[in-house]
Parts: sequence; structure tokens; C-alpha cells
Amino acid sequence: MTEKILVTGGAGYIGSHTAIKLIEAGYQIVIADDLSNASPRAIDAIAEITGTKPEFVEINLTDNAAVGQLFSEHTFAAVIHFAGFKAVGESVQLPLKYYRNNLDSTINLLQAMEAHGVKDFVFSSSATVYGVPSEIPLKETSNIGAVNPYGKTKEMIESICFDLASSDASWNISLLRYFNPVGAHPSGKIGEDPTGIPNNLVPFVMQVAVGRRDSVQIFGGDWDTSDGTGVRDYIHVEDLAEGHLKALEHLKPGCSAYNLGTGQGYSVLEVVAAASKASGVEIPHEIVARRSGDIATSLADPTLANAALDWKAEKNLLEMMQDSWRWQSSNPNGFS
Repeated sequence: MTEKILVTGGAGYIGSHTAIKLIEAGYQIVIADDLSNASPRAIDAIAEITGTKPEFVEINLTDNAAVGQLFSEHTFAAVIHFAGFKAVGESVQLPLKYYRNNLDSTINLLQAMEAHGVKDFVFSSSATVYGVPSEIPLKETSNIGAVNPYGKTKEMIESICFDLASSDASWNISLLRYFNPVGAHPSGKIGEDPTGIPNNLVPFVMQVAVGRRDSVQIFGGDWDTSDGTGVRDYIHVEDLAEGHLKALEHLKPGCSAYNLGTGQGYSVLEVVAAASKASGVEIPHEIVARRSGDIATSLADPTLANAALDWKAEKNLLEMMQDSWRWQSSNPNGFS
């Protein structure tokens, strides 16, 4: 019998790409999403790409009764949990919204899993749990200390998972700390479709390239980096999705954290240049003052994930930008 996997937040950016990988690997999936930051068109695109339309349940995981009903109606082998609010800036402005949503939804989910004997769990965490890096590159053993409410919710959920696994040896949990997801499915049918003004660099750059925005603002040109602009570890969403599949297939007793990144850093100017090359559009940009809370460099050490999950990021920066442009140029206004 085909294993059934619950993918929460599966209509979102990373969740939808992972859903495709799961279907292609032979899993039956149920996507649970409240569509607050996603489009039902992503479900249609998953069906177009894979030839299989996943079952979709519109649900807010903060509704404990609805979560219980979901588990009563399905027999899940495992859960991959993407659902949650994710905008750093908004989390600073509206911390209670983030703590209430991200923590309540996860606790409800874990309680339902426990009640129904589902003990295999892959959690979408984030490199934001490291806060200001204590070392470069960052290892799973590096100091933890998120500096914004969004990151703190990820840190708290990780703590809940570690405590849960310590209390009950039958849990098998992987926490995936990923760095800067970019890119899109090679088909151009799904990609990152942020609501409002993008919080992340690449979707903003692509919206400038496609003519939706005038110019890219680069926050700080005097960082201690090769060209003065911030350096980040960008990872193709396809590589990231593959990491979730590998994590599911390599679950082990207890709770384990893994960095998902390339180990290669690219500066903001390098990203803009690669995006210009991929799109054939000279992307206007200007250097402005640094943002408070920003850091010069963030870089993953992915050695543990490479070994323990039999996984490695394969795609380079130009491929990331080419796939991002294919999505954006095919869908200038995203899914809308």
C-alpha cells in the first residue's frame, strides 16, 4: 500500500515543490493549507506537472478540532510541516500574530499525530534560528539565538520537537534549517509568488526584470565582503525539495537538525548580475543605507546533511536565476 504523507502548507512555495518530488517518488499526499499566503492554482500546477492531482484540504491548523478531524479521516505515515507565517519584518510588527499562529498550529499538529500514532515528522525550520552567526560557515552545533519573532517561533518549535523526542523514543523527527531558497520548477508552472512587496531579494529582482518594479535597493555597500554587499547561501528550491524527500526517507529515532544549503556564498551584486544574464534585462539597482538587524555573511556547512541524508545541492546561481526568470516571465503577476 502506498504511504500517505500529510504536507501542511503544501500550496506554498517550498511545499508545492516538495509535493511534486513526493508524488514523483510514488507517495500519496494530502495537502493541507489555509491559502492565506498561497494560491489554489499551485494545486492545479502540481497536477499538470505530475499527472496526479493531490487531495487538498483547506484548513487552518490553529483550529484544533479541524486538525483532529483531518487525522480521523486519513491514515498518515508521516507529516512534513511547512505551514506558518514567514515574513521577518511583519513578525517584528505583529509578534503576537506569529507566536499564536506558528506555535498553536504546530502544537495542534503534534498532538493529533501523537493521538493517532503518527511519529514520523519533518519540520521546515530555518537558518534564522542561528541569529547573528557565531561562526562562518554555520554548523548544526553553532550557537542558536534568533533575533526576530519569526525566527524565535522556529527556535521554539525546534525545542518542542527535541523535548517531545526526549520524552518518547518512538518519535523520528528531522528539523531542516534552510538558508535562502530561490528558483522555481523548471517547467515554469510554479514558483515564488509573494503577496505584496517581496521580502526576499530574488523575487524582488525578478519583478524589476519583468517591469513590475522600478529598481532594486541594495541595503549597504560597505559590508566586509568581496564587493561590499551582503553574502548569502542561496539554494535552489528544487534542491531544497529533494532535501525534504531525503529527510523523510532517512528519518531516525530521536530529533536531528540539518542545514540545507550549498556552502557557497553569493553577494547581492552577484545575484543581480546573474539575474540580468538570465533575463537578458539590465536590472537597475542602487546602494542605500544598511537595514538594522542585517549581517554581512550567512553561509551553511551542509556536511552533515550530505552524509546523513545522502543529499547534496546541485544547482548553481545561474540555474537558480534562469528558473526564477522562466517562472516570472511566464507569470508576470504570479498566480493572480
